[in-house]
Amino acid sequence: MTNLEQHANNIRKNIVAEVYSAKSGHPGGSLSAADILTELYFEQMDINKDNVNTIDRDRFVLSKGHASPVLYATLKEKGLLEEDLTTFRHIESKLQGHPNMNYIAGVDMSTGSLGQGISCAVGMAISNKVDGNDHRVYALLGDGECEEGEVWEAAMAAAHYKLDNLCAILDYNHLQIDGNIDDVISPEPFKSKFEAFGWRVIEANGHDFNSLRTAFNFAKQTVDKPTMIIAHTIKGKGVSFMENNYAWHGAAPNDEQYETAMKELGGLE
Repeated sequence: MTNLEQHANNIRKNIVAEVYSAKSGHPGGSLSAADILTELYFEQMDINKDNVNTIDRDRFVLSKGHASPVLYATLKEKGLLEEDLTTFRHIESKLQGHPNMNYIAGVDMSTGSLGQGISCAVGMAISNKVDGNDHRVYALLGDGECEEGEVWEAAMAAAHYKLDNLCAILDYNHLQIDGNIDDVISPEPFKSKFEAFGWRVIEANGHDFNSLRTAFNFAKQTVDKPTMIIAHTIKGKGVSFMENNYAWHGAAPNDEQYETAMKELGGLE
């Protein structure tokens, strides 16, 4: 494995461990986003122990806040999180089911209500422009989340204010809690919609680091408009029985399923 692949695999193992320990949570959409956050935190964003509590760094907003296991696991893998991941969703734990910026350094926005995260990211990007802060703002959305009207209000505002310091990523795994997004309320066509709203749109393989790296580099070169990276992913990626199965949007594995998943991912470190 490359270093990035090893980081992503460790993140996936910790996602499974978090949800198993809590007996609740959202593994499917967390696993699909593991490679995206790995690329962001280990190659793209300038976040580290020295600047995590400052404004002098890039920001990340998990707009699909229910996928908090992937954010916590990534912060842990990056060495920014001290909390025990197996306390996830436990009473009095700081690792709540939806991320809380008041509890965890490195969580840049409290999210959970779908659509609000990207709106906050737009506000952060505007603030950076006003303050002359040249750091970038990243936001991860779910495909089902894009059924929310607030997403498109934020998209319109981002283009209006020419937020070329904003890069959103769409975790396009095609599944939401009730099934395939096409069967619920299809938000397609994503590419032409975001382009019509004034964004630069780049498509990428959300499980290929070269593809993601290229997309993020193109985003950094974009001038006078925000960028949307449509990252094609597999829900539940890395755990065979969770892959492409919407039942694992918000369910925890039992003992046997946990052992199977961890064996597929190489076990605990």
